[in-house]
Amino acid sequence: MIRLIISLIALSMSMFVCGQDAGYLTKDNIPYYDEAVRQQDGYIAERCVLDIYYPTQTKGFATIVWFHGGGMTGGEKFVPQALKEKGFCVVAVNYRLHPKVICPKYIEDAAAAVSWVFSNIEKYGGDPRLVFVSGASAGAYLTFMIGLDKRWLKPYNIDPDRIAALLPLSGNAITHLTIRKERGIPDTQPVVDEFAPLYHIRADAPPLIMMTGDRELEMIGRYEENAYMLRMMKIVGHPHAVLYEFDGYGHNMLEPAFPLVVKHVNERIKEIRNTN
Repeated sequence: MIRLIISLIALSMSMFVCGQDAGYLTKDNIPYYDEAVRQQDGYIAERCVLDIYYPTQTKGFATIVWFHGGGMTGGEKFVPQALKEKGFCVVAVNYRLHPKVICPKYIEDAAAAVSWVFSNIEKYGGDPRLVFVSGASAGAYLTFMIGLDKRWLKPYNIDPDRIAALLPLSGNAITHLTIRKERGIPDTQPVVDEFAPLYHIRADAPPLIMMTGDRELEMIGRYEENAYMLRMMKIVGHPHAVLYEFDGYGHNMLEPAFPLVVKHVNERIKEIRNTN
């Protein structure tokens, strides 16, 4: 893993800005399930929408699908300010929440939203080869699950290996705490079952860039879960897994994380374009 001192991770954003003078447009509350599904379920119609923020004067841009946090019990979609005007598109997703639904409905929603992006991003000028998935906390868990466990995108005939990279920020690598709560399992009892990202370790997964706060300031075991994920990915031979730990930051570590998200996205864009 990579342990970062705050002064070293204050990266100059100007290094990563692409097309800051170009125009951007936001379209809000786009449904990502089809109309027949929406009519059958009012909660899907209410929650299963996304916002798309994209550059209007360039074509072939990359896209980051962004899942908000909130423990699968709260939170609202938003386009992070630190990801704006960087030359790529950001798709901010709402998904259904506990207790109105239980596992695996929110994972199904995440997969449906990513499927929508793959199917529609070219209409906005984006490159479907350059779809990244990221999120914070619960959103990071969703990022892990749809990128590692192939069953969630399979109904849409999408192989998750098409995802350019996974960038989970402070996510559960064991079974998510809300899923454990749904089953009456305490926070301090780790579970690694089919709903744990760790259950789906594989060498051929997309590049995996994990980030957490300081191990002494994070939520229960969050750094250690990600560190174990890193170790297992290396053991199975995954060629592109890394973990950053932000000294002095707790669970809400987005400020130092976003510059590195932008950095890794831009590096991966170059890799993909140079090999195609």
